[in-house]
Amino acid sequence: MSAGTYTPRPGAAPLPRMIAAQTALETRMLLRNGEQLLLTVIIPTLLLVLFSAVDIVDTGSGASVDFLAPGVLALAVMSTAFTGQAIATGFERRYGVLKRLGASPLPRWALMTAKTLSVLVTEVLQVLLLTAIAFTLGWSPQGDPLSVLLLLVLGTAAFSGLGLLMAGTLKAEATLAAANLVFLLLLVGGGVIVPLDKFPDAVRSVLGLLPISALSEGLRDVLQHGASMPWGQAGILAVWAVLGLGAAAKFFRWE
Repeated sequence: MSAGTYTPRPGAAPLPRMIAAQTALETRMLLRNGEQLLLTVIIPTLLLVLFSAVDIVDTGSGASVDFLAPGVLALAVMSTAFTGQAIATGFERRYGVLKRLGASPLPRWALMTAKTLSVLVTEVLQVLLLTAIAFTLGWSPQGDPLSVLLLLVLGTAAFSGLGLLMAGTLKAEATLAAANLVFLLLLVGGGVIVPLDKFPDAVRSVLGLLPISALSEGLRDVLQHGASMPWGQAGILAVWAVLGLGAAAKFFRWE
């Protein structure tokens, strides 16, 4: 045995490995949290099944699931990237978790990257589950998958920025209340279940500028009507993403 075989080599792991490890940890923590599972899986699934099976809301001509599935996919993105991330990050900030992680070898930007990757992993699982359920309910999607993917990515960026902004500026209890309230309001008024054309014209023009409305209507244009890339809705999401992520980067407080 040569000298130095077991000599310690202190130092940080390679950055990609640290990000991958933190992403896996963030994903496990999210999937083990009962409240997060309620928001990200159970509520969207129940809404899709209930409103597809029972004629509660007039969704126009065609099968109800063809209207509902794109809206529920948008809701799933919002529940994970905005509501779930805001609540989890807000309490991590309150309990000093972010402050301690910020002092670790993992750079702060890499921590936020890991959180974003965790959100994307969760969304992939959500989309697969909801798509499988929608197919069993008779869903017949149309359109270009690449357009759908771009809309989902833009929606994720928009909601993630807004969620991090809320978590990094408000107290944890205020974030919990505000995130859940916004979730409920956008569920009702964001074109997820109730078509936007059911609202008065003046209200509809305002609701159409919301990120959830842009995402749900954009996905509906592609998946239900087979339209090409809805650049208007994509532009709205891009503006929200730039504003949200920019404000979060500027005003986020780590403690």
